[in-house]
Order: sequence, then C-alpha cells, then structure tokens
Amino acid sequence: MPDNANNSPTSTHVQCTANAQRIGNVQPTGNSQIATPDTMHPAQSNALSDEQIKVKKQKVFIIGLPRTGTTSVSVALLEQGLKVAHMAFTKQAFMLADAISDVPCFSDYRQLDGLFPQAKFVYLERDMAKWVPSMQMLLGKMLPHLEEKSGRFHPIMKRSFRHTFTIDKVADPVDEAHLIACYQRHQNEVLAYFHGREDFISLDISHAGSLSRLLQFLGLTTDCPTLGQVTDRAFSVPQIKSAPNQISQEGTSQEKAVVQPLPVNTSEHGLDFPKLNAGTHVAAWHEYKHPNKVNSNSAGPQSRKFFDYTL
Repeated sequence: MPDNANNSPTSTHVQCTANAQRIGNVQPTGNSQIATPDTMHPAQSNALSDEQIKVKKQKVFIIGLPRTGTTSVSVALLEQGLKVAHMAFTKQAFMLADAISDVPCFSDYRQLDGLFPQAKFVYLERDMAKWVPSMQMLLGKMLPHLEEKSGRFHPIMKRSFRHTFTIDKVADPVDEAHLIACYQRHQNEVLAYFHGREDFISLDISHAGSLSRLLQFLGLTTDCPTLGQVTDRAFSVPQIKSAPNQISQEGTSQEKAVVQPLPVNTSEHGLDFPKLNAGTHVAAWHEYKHPNKVNSNSAGPQSRKFFDYTL
C-alpha cells in the first residue's frame, strides 16, 4: 500500500517545507516542496547520463553501517520535511531524495562524494557490545538472500553487503571477531577519508542531544514534529500488531512482531532520536507511513538504471 497519508498540521507543514527548501537550495514555487530533477539540472534531467552529476541541490547521505540507527535518522529527517530514501537502488531514487541512508551509502560514500559535491555525510556510531549481536541477528537472516547468483535481494544490496562484510572471504560472516573487524575497518576508512572536512559529522544516536546536533549540522530548525510527537499517526494499533518483520523491499517476511517505538526525549542537551528497530525488529521503515518516503526502486528517464561506477 502506498505511503501517502499526511496528517501534519498546516503550520507544521509550512515550517517543514522551509526545512526541505533549505536542504534543497531552491526557492518556494507554490506547488512543490522539493526541486524535481528537471528544475535541479535541466540540461541533464532527460538522460541523467553524465556520471559526474554536478547537482546543486544538497544531498544528505547517512553512511553508518546497518543497525547503527539509520532508520531512526531517516524517520527524523522525514519529519523535518525532507524526502528520504532508506536504501536507493536507482539513479532516480537518488535524484528524488534529499537524504539517502543504508544501502549503498555505507559502502559507496567515496563514489557518491564525487557524484554529489554539495552533499553532507553523516556517519553513525554504535557501542560495539550492542552493535555486534544486532548485526549477527540481521546478517544471519540475510545471508541466504545475499548469495551472488541465487540470492533474491537486489544486486545493489548484495554488492554493498558483500563488499563491506567480505562475505566470500570468511567461513563464518557472522563471527563476532569478523564483524568487529569489519566495523573497525569501515569506521577507520570513513574517518580517514573525511578527516578535517566540514561536510561530515559523526553521531551516536543514543547520546543525549544527538538529534539537535544533526539538525544544526544540516542547518534545519527544531520546530518540526519528530517521531515521538507523531507516533499515533505513524503507527496505529492495528498497524503495529499486524506489521510483518521485513528485511527490505526484496526481503523475506518473518514472524509478526510488535513495533514499540520509544518517544523522542527533549532533554537539557536538546532533542534525542526516537529508538526504532530495537531488538530483533527490522521492519520499522516499511511500517512507517509518510508522503515524503522515496521508493528505493524509483524509475526515471533511464528506467531503473543505477550509476556506472564500480567499487
């Protein structure tokens, strides 16, 4: 079912639209909150053929590994009025979204930095003692579908995971020592690549005031509702009780579970992120209804073509 419900109050809509325009670097048109590919780059909008896309519209890439809070960040940015893709498998999804998280951002940040020179990058940290068992749970479910030939996940997802977690090079990809090594390697490479740059921030979303830090980094206001204020409209009781566990749009449905998003806290340190996908739950993004969600497989002028770069 399409995510097309919007129950936001008018006053909030106006402020969130201003946030979206600030990220998009466009002037209000009266008809559209966010620039389309045509208005962003008319010379290339029909073909999107130039891989060095000098898009003037600012993008936000969430490059933390899975199970570090990518869903919580994505939902928070939706509520700021941004168009968000949690995973993007086509050029068009990248063009339509203001912010993209998860696959393939955590593996392809260097290439995306070259394609989108105005982008900002958000790295997510998580305490290793919490991340490892969470990642073991997720990867354990995903492994059969990440097989290069027989796996039924999207090729971009398979490439991204296989590259970052070197699935083909170890006997047990969910081994604790292996996952720790993958996390540390990814973190070291990210921090070295973005060292000294002002378009990069590292966050642990469990820390007090982390949402306020992100919004300040992106130049957004804190006046829009966040998940803790809109939980009732985002997750109705029937939706919560009937929502299936899903790993991705191409993933396998698991047993039903209860979504229990915790409210956003407003502490003396500022706004905190909502806590989503806690424990063994991996489907909150799909259960969250919002009109600004961008389909990971969005089709455009080049159908569902992805970029031509290689890792």
